[in-house]
Amino acid sequence: MPLDDTNIPSTKVIQYDNAKTLMARGPLELHDHVTSRMEKALGKDLPQMEVCFKEISISADIAVRDKNDLKTALPTLSNEMMKAIGGVLGKKRTVRKEILTNVSGVFKPGTITLLLGQPGSGKSALMKLLSGRFPESKNITIEGEVSYNGTPATELRKRLPQLVSYVPQRDEHYALLTTKDTLEFAHACCGGDLAKYWDSQFVHGTPQENTEALKVVQAMYRHFPDLVIQQLGLENCQNTVVGDAMLRGVSGGERKRVTTGEMEFGSTYVKMMDEISTGLDSAATFDIIKMQRSIAKKFNKTVVISLLQPSPEVFALFDDVMILNEGRVMYHGPCATALTYFEDLGFRRPPHRDVADFLMDLGTNKQYEYEVSSGVPRTAREFAEAFESNYKYTRVLKDVECSVHSSLVHNKKMDLDAQPEFYQSFWASTVLLTKRQFAMMRREMTGLIGRLAMNTTMALLYGCVFYQFNPANPQLAMGIIFEAALCLSLALASQIPMIIAAREVFYKQRGANFFQTASYVLSYS
Repeated sequence: MPLDDTNIPSTKVIQYDNAKTLMARGPLELHDHVTSRMEKALGKDLPQMEVCFKEISISADIAVRDKNDLKTALPTLSNEMMKAIGGVLGKKRTVRKEILTNVSGVFKPGTITLLLGQPGSGKSALMKLLSGRFPESKNITIEGEVSYNGTPATELRKRLPQLVSYVPQRDEHYALLTTKDTLEFAHACCGGDLAKYWDSQFVHGTPQENTEALKVVQAMYRHFPDLVIQQLGLENCQNTVVGDAMLRGVSGGERKRVTTGEMEFGSTYVKMMDEISTGLDSAATFDIIKMQRSIAKKFNKTVVISLLQPSPEVFALFDDVMILNEGRVMYHGPCATALTYFEDLGFRRPPHRDVADFLMDLGTNKQYEYEVSSGVPRTAREFAEAFESNYKYTRVLKDVECSVHSSLVHNKKMDLDAQPEFYQSFWASTVLLTKRQFAMMRREMTGLIGRLAMNTTMALLYGCVFYQFNPANPQLAMGIIFEAALCLSLALASQIPMIIAAREVFYKQRGANFFQTASYVLSYS
């Protein structure tokens, strides 16, 4: 992936003609080029956001069965009938599952934080909660406080997806759309015309500085999808359909990069990225994290990324790390002091073991090989209690309790209140969604022809069978109604898997406020 700037000749000049000329000196140089001109025209730093969360606890009431109900047997008719009856009449008991417990911390602007933990440790739950994507239900209890630049999350609930982006773990896309189609649609939904907003803000520099800033911002938004394609190394597959399990498309690593790129658009201040390295090699992961670090530093973004097994080179790119285990915080602070902290608790990292892998093993049954003293914490609760009694946790609480910087509060009206719930109007969104539906229909021409042939054949068949029937005969009328309903249901049965797959994409894009629900329903009807 061509993300590294070290091998790019410094004699090349950044121009605004297309994405390639904008990327002439690499993404890192482009970030510096754009931000330096924007800050001069704004007369201040770029908008930023500090995320504070205090004593976050999430629990859910889950219905479980007795162990005797889970015993398997040969799939005979009697066994299957008993299972079906037991599923309806069987006794259930409800247990409370703790997802997060007393999680506090601060994600500061201009920093990139690594969220580390075993699967099921609560990383995704925390990121979804902070990005406004966590599902609300009667059986789920959420406690604690979350604020953005001092503004409570409840005041920003509807507009939060425009301020905080979330890259999900799963790669849910429309299989018939190409990589470029997917990214262009996301760009159109997330503020393709944001350059007009910046035009009214670039008034604090000299006329030349204001004009130069407007030019570079207009060029960036005009070529934004192509820029993301260039930065994520998707040039070779930009015209390839994304595909799925039934349709051959891009590779697994390319699909993961499409998922990452889809949430790069808009004017968000915080980026939550959940397991973005799945299916990627270490070099591609390093380049993507390096680019995200540049975005955090140059654009004053708050970037939080969860990874399973980052390499030492990738781990070194992060400023801070938060380690979760069973929903509890084992450590939250600078990456540079994480190893020293656990060594003070009585652990030693072997020379052959990476720092990230060493940290991941703590709190599991693998930690015994690292223990060098007795009385060390072994469970997630013990690690959390040890951290809460340490001075590092006191610093975290102090950051949480401290008032937000006055500049962030002063710019609240322009940076937060000015953000709309949806960037597109209802009708513009409906037109865009309708165009997408027609594009997918055109690429499914074989299926359309097949359904047309089937419907034509069935129409001729039913027309011949029931030609000149006697409407006074109730039995015959009921037969026609039954056959018509049966024909319609069987004809549409093949669409059920596609509708279910499209539902997951809808949830993701609607959760990101790409469009209004009514626009989607109208375009899909």
